[in-house]
Amino acid sequence: MKEEFLSIPLVKNEKDHQYEINIEGSKAFITYRESASQITLLHTEVEDSLQGQGASTAVIEKTLESIEKSGKKLNPLCPLVVAYIKRHPEWKRIISENRTSLD
Repeated sequence: MKEEFLSIPLVKNEKDHQYEINIEGSKAFITYRESASQITLLHTEVEDSLQGQGASTAVIEKTLESIEKSGKKLNPLCPLVVAYIKRHPEWKRIISENRTSLD
Protein backbone atom coordinates (compact mmCIF):
# COMPACT_ATOMS: atom_id res chain seq x y z
CA MET A 1 0.00 0.00 0.00
CA LYS A 2 1.23 3.45 -0.82
CA GLU A 3 2.42 5.46 2.17
CA GLU A 4 -0.17 8.20 1.65
CA PHE A 5 -2.95 5.69 2.37
CA LEU A 6 -1.52 4.33 5.63
CA SER A 7 -3.14 6.93 7.89
CA ILE A 8 -6.55 6.83 6.18
CA PRO A 9 -8.98 4.91 8.39
CA LEU A 10 -11.09 2.04 7.12
CA VAL A 11 -14.79 2.46 7.88
CA LYS A 12 -17.09 -0.54 8.15
CA ASN A 13 -20.35 0.92 6.92
CA GLU A 14 -22.82 -1.67 8.16
CA LYS A 15 -25.85 0.14 6.73
CA ASP A 16 -24.53 -0.12 3.15
CA HIS A 17 -22.55 -3.34 3.77
CA GLN A 18 -19.29 -1.72 2.69
CA TYR A 19 -15.75 -1.44 3.91
CA GLU A 20 -14.64 1.98 2.71
CA ILE A 21 -11.88 4.54 2.73
CA ASN A 22 -12.50 8.20 1.95
CA ILE A 23 -9.81 10.21 0.22
CA GLU A 24 -10.36 13.90 -0.38
CA GLY A 25 -14.11 13.48 -0.81
CA SER A 26 -13.94 10.33 -2.96
CA LYS A 27 -14.17 6.76 -1.81
CA ALA A 28 -12.96 3.27 -2.53
CA PHE A 29 -15.09 0.48 -1.13
CA ILE A 30 -15.72 -3.25 -0.99
CA THR A 31 -19.25 -4.56 -0.59
CA TYR A 32 -19.63 -7.53 1.73
CA ARG A 33 -22.01 -10.04 3.24
CA GLU A 34 -21.46 -11.21 6.81
CA SER A 35 -22.46 -14.20 8.91
CA ALA A 36 -21.51 -15.16 12.45
CA SER A 37 -18.24 -16.75 11.34
CA GLN A 38 -17.48 -15.48 7.84
CA ILE A 39 -17.27 -12.35 5.70
CA THR A 40 -17.82 -12.64 1.96
CA LEU A 41 -16.26 -9.89 -0.14
CA LEU A 42 -18.42 -9.30 -3.22
CA HIS A 43 -17.24 -6.28 -5.19
CA THR A 44 -14.51 -3.63 -5.06
CA GLU A 45 -15.14 -0.19 -6.52
CA VAL A 46 -13.06 2.97 -6.74
CA GLU A 47 -14.53 6.32 -7.75
CA ASP A 48 -13.15 7.74 -11.00
CA SER A 49 -11.08 10.45 -9.30
CA LEU A 50 -9.08 7.75 -7.46
CA GLN A 51 -8.46 5.44 -10.44
CA GLY A 52 -4.83 4.44 -10.92
CA GLN A 53 -3.65 5.79 -7.55
CA GLY A 54 -3.55 2.56 -5.55
CA ALA A 55 -6.83 3.13 -3.71
CA SER A 56 -8.17 -0.32 -4.55
CA THR A 57 -5.05 -1.96 -3.14
CA ALA A 58 -5.35 0.18 -0.01
CA VAL A 59 -8.99 -0.69 0.63
CA ILE A 60 -8.31 -4.38 -0.02
CA GLU A 61 -5.33 -4.50 2.36
CA LYS A 62 -7.15 -2.58 5.08
CA THR A 63 -10.22 -4.80 4.70
CA LEU A 64 -8.19 -8.01 4.95
CA GLU A 65 -6.49 -6.68 8.08
CA SER A 66 -9.88 -5.83 9.59
CA ILE A 67 -11.28 -9.28 8.82
CA GLU A 68 -8.25 -10.95 10.35
CA LYS A 69 -8.60 -8.85 13.51
CA SER A 70 -12.28 -9.77 13.74
CA GLY A 71 -11.39 -13.48 13.92
CA LYS A 72 -13.81 -14.27 11.11
CA LYS A 73 -12.93 -16.21 7.99
CA LEU A 74 -12.87 -14.77 4.48
CA ASN A 75 -14.82 -15.91 1.45
CA PRO A 76 -13.38 -13.86 -1.43
CA LEU A 77 -15.79 -13.67 -4.37
CA CYS A 78 -14.62 -10.29 -5.68
CA PRO A 79 -12.21 -10.86 -8.61
CA LEU A 80 -9.93 -8.00 -7.47
CA VAL A 81 -9.63 -9.47 -3.97
CA VAL A 82 -8.95 -12.94 -5.42
CA ALA A 83 -6.23 -11.49 -7.68
CA TYR A 84 -4.71 -9.63 -4.73
CA ILE A 85 -4.57 -12.81 -2.63
CA LYS A 86 -2.98 -14.72 -5.51
CA ARG A 87 -0.22 -12.08 -5.55
CA HIS A 88 0.01 -12.10 -1.72
CA PRO A 89 -0.59 -15.74 -0.73
CA GLU A 90 0.14 -15.04 2.92
CA TRP A 91 -3.50 -13.87 3.11
CA LYS A 92 -4.69 -17.41 2.41
CA ARG A 93 -4.39 -17.86 6.17
CA ILE A 94 -7.76 -16.14 6.69
CA ILE A 95 -9.69 -17.85 3.89
CA SER A 96 -12.59 -20.04 4.95
CA GLU A 97 -11.95 -23.77 4.97
CA ASN A 98 -15.09 -24.11 2.80
CA ARG A 99 -13.32 -22.29 -0.04
CA THR A 100 -11.28 -24.93 -1.86
CA SER A 101 -9.43 -22.71 -4.33
CA LEU A 102 -9.06 -19.20 -5.66
CA ASP A 103 -9.88 -20.16 -9.25
